[in-house]
Amino acid sequence: MIKLCIFFISVMIFSSCSLKENVKVQANEKSFVDEDTYILFALRAEQVNDNKSASELFTTLYEKSDKQEYIYRSLENDLLARENEILIKRVDKLQIQHAFDLRLLRYKVVALFELNRLDEAIKLSVELASKTKIPNDYLLTSDIYIKREEFDLAVKYLESAYAKENNEKILDKMSIILYVNLGRKKEAIAHLETYSRMLGCSKLICLRLIAFYSNDNNIDGLLATYLRLYEFDTSPKIAKKIIQIYTYKQDYKGLIAFLEESKSNDEVLLQLYSSLKYYDKAYVLASKLYLKTLNLDYLGQSAIYEYESAQNKSSKVLLKSVITKLEKVVEANNQTIYLNYLGYILIDHEVDVKKGMMYIDRVLVLQPKSAFYLDSKAWGYYKLGKCKKADRLIKEVAQMEGGDDPEVKVHIKKINECLKNTKGKKRK
Repeated sequence: MIKLCIFFISVMIFSSCSLKENVKVQANEKSFVDEDTYILFALRAEQVNDNKSASELFTTLYEKSDKQEYIYRSLENDLLARENEILIKRVDKLQIQHAFDLRLLRYKVVALFELNRLDEAIKLSVELASKTKIPNDYLLTSDIYIKREEFDLAVKYLESAYAKENNEKILDKMSIILYVNLGRKKEAIAHLETYSRMLGCSKLICLRLIAFYSNDNNIDGLLATYLRLYEFDTSPKIAKKIIQIYTYKQDYKGLIAFLEESKSNDEVLLQLYSSLKYYDKAYVLASKLYLKTLNLDYLGQSAIYEYESAQNKSSKVLLKSVITKLEKVVEANNQTIYLNYLGYILIDHEVDVKKGMMYIDRVLVLQPKSAFYLDSKAWGYYKLGKCKKADRLIKEVAQMEGGDDPEVKVHIKKINECLKNTKGKKRK
């Protein structure tokens, strides 16, 4: 996990030591005539990743000017060029003159780390951290302990760094070691949750919590964290995860509340309204979606939900509105659900039974074995007074899947009554 490239280590430790910050030489302050030229060549060498040449050029600058910033920059380039053995020798020589230069010691620790000379590295790093007490030196020491697989000590130094600087990257690193390497899972999650509650759930912290909760199969923790993440990352990917978790929990009311507030997926929200029979809300949303998209499927759905949500389903105003919408839909396509619904309304409310039967026949061409559509046709025969035809068809429906539907049973009862009345009239 901690096989870090030298570039990352050097940037982490020496980000405040860039040449741009340290080399502040005015034209009249040059130590020698060609100083600016050497600087330009050195910077160009860095730019093209020729770190070995850059190191040599900065060394020349140091020797000609005796400015410490040049030797530091030279050593940084040694690290980037992986000239670790050379760097150690140079630092040892420089420390004769600069015995208390902690920055030189830091370079040597990194080089020893890269050479896997961990015993020497940890000794110097602990000494360095005890003197400076700065976060980066604590982090460097923790890296060495991690490489030595001494995870308890690594956490100790990470905690020291975190106490100095509430940095989420330090916390993330510490939580991984606690969770993965030490098995202190609850402690790892508690640290992350505390940070999240106090300072906010950043993307890094939220994603780490999600990984841990997912591994623990903690569905409630996952949902809570995804909801916090969605507060600042409203991407469809995050919304989809939240929808999946609510669906897995079968918490449809919670899902509806999320979808109504976030407006992240109106199509799913419409399906939920329909399945939970919130037809008044479904009607409003389907109408809105139709106006937004001009998709006739939404117009058809809005007609159905308008009808289902109405208290007075025999209202002429209602029926005219619903029929007009459905006729517009079926003119454009042959979707069976809308053909059947239109036909059934025309039949059931006796608006135009024969026309309704025509729509049902169009449905049966597409799905001739559907119990529900055959039931609509049987009901049409009943409304036309053709009770025998209705009876033959409804008996067939009763034997089919869906034949035990409550509405079918009502139709069977009515058709049987019609047959009895017809027989009674004949006897007279």
